[in-house]
Amino acid sequence: MRQSHLFTKTRKEAPKDETAKNAKLLIRGGFIHKEMAGVYSYLPLGLRVIEKIVGIIRQEMNAIGGQELHLTALQDKNIWEKTNRWSDAVVEIWFKTKLKSGSDVGLGFTHEEPLTALMKEYVQSYKDLPKYVYQFQTKFRNEERAKSGIMRTREFLMKDLYSFSKDQKDHEEFYEKAKKAYVKIFERVGLGDKTFVTFASGGSFSKFSHEFQTITETGEDLIYLDEKKKIAVNKEVYTDEVLKDLGINKKDIVEKKASEVGNIFSLGTKFSDAFDLHYVDDKGNKKPAIMGSYGIGPGRVMGTIVETLSDEKGIVWPESVAPFAVHLIAIANENGKALKEATKIYDALLKAGVEVLFDDRDIRAGEKFADADLIGIPLRMVVSDKTLEMGKVELKRRGEEKVELVALDKAVSSVSKK
Repeated sequence: MRQSHLFTKTRKEAPKDETAKNAKLLIRGGFIHKEMAGVYSYLPLGLRVIEKIVGIIRQEMNAIGGQELHLTALQDKNIWEKTNRWSDAVVEIWFKTKLKSGSDVGLGFTHEEPLTALMKEYVQSYKDLPKYVYQFQTKFRNEERAKSGIMRTREFLMKDLYSFSKDQKDHEEFYEKAKKAYVKIFERVGLGDKTFVTFASGGSFSKFSHEFQTITETGEDLIYLDEKKKIAVNKEVYTDEVLKDLGINKKDIVEKKASEVGNIFSLGTKFSDAFDLHYVDDKGNKKPAIMGSYGIGPGRVMGTIVETLSDEKGIVWPESVAPFAVHLIAIANENGKALKEATKIYDALLKAGVEVLFDDRDIRAGEKFADADLIGIPLRMVVSDKTLEMGKVELKRRGEEKVELVALDKAVSSVSKK
């Protein structure tokens, strides 16, 4: 992408009503656009990041046997009444409307009910289980107060996977696989050293559920962390009994602020019983499917990366989710030689399959460098008259002071190997 063709532009200031660091930097960098409180549009740069995060999650879900589908956002009142979750007294965050026929419909905030109803048509025998299905789908939650930028919004993308197992043993085996897959996901998106498996309430279905909490000063949750064992306990279940149960010594834990970036929990047979999702086992007995739910919000992950990995100059994207691998900057003057050489490098990088944002704009060098720091692409390549006099280009990693000079004829190969 040539930066002169990118319709979005950087901004010196974020909207005055925006307080979250992630939203401020993403708006200023041209990644997102605020439509209204709790509602954001993803612009070309932001969409590239979200797609990278989605790609990593998809790979790890497929690796543990997940099958992807896509369910409708419009929700049938009759289905939700089977679990009493259509009631506003039970679920306060519904967005509801009416069809022209007068029928009530809602906008999905989660999908246990409709998916369980769907699976009833495909599960009759023990041979039909297990099934692990997931989707990336827009959810709608009528939060009383949206906050924390893109980390708590009224409309957001979620990956939700649901497992359907024959018995508790099979469920627990998959649950552990999912837990390990989540750990890999957060490692791959650059949050591995800051994200911890956190024990939380399991509700009526199990002793614990598991959250994945990322340490950040702007976090909404309090967790108690054993840094050596790399496990934590959410404040809601923090008791001496729980610590003893987990083999954690009170003197080894520290209190931290954190943001939840994912969660997994057992559902038991609540939904399979409500929808009569039963199967016949090998002895002819009718049994309910055991269910689990596993969620990650890609936008929330994106916001958490910005909250935790940015610096005073702007965003610092991990290579795995950066919108581009290289930010090529031409520092042009009147003779146009630097722009001409940079254009050759740009074409060669594209040919080599390197994702590159080429700053070919006719603006001052200082503005280009400030924008590059704000946008946060991992590797910056600068072509100027000064570097060309030496027959070289300048390479610098975002967040590092070290500058590397590379021979002009090695510029493309040096980047494609990194």
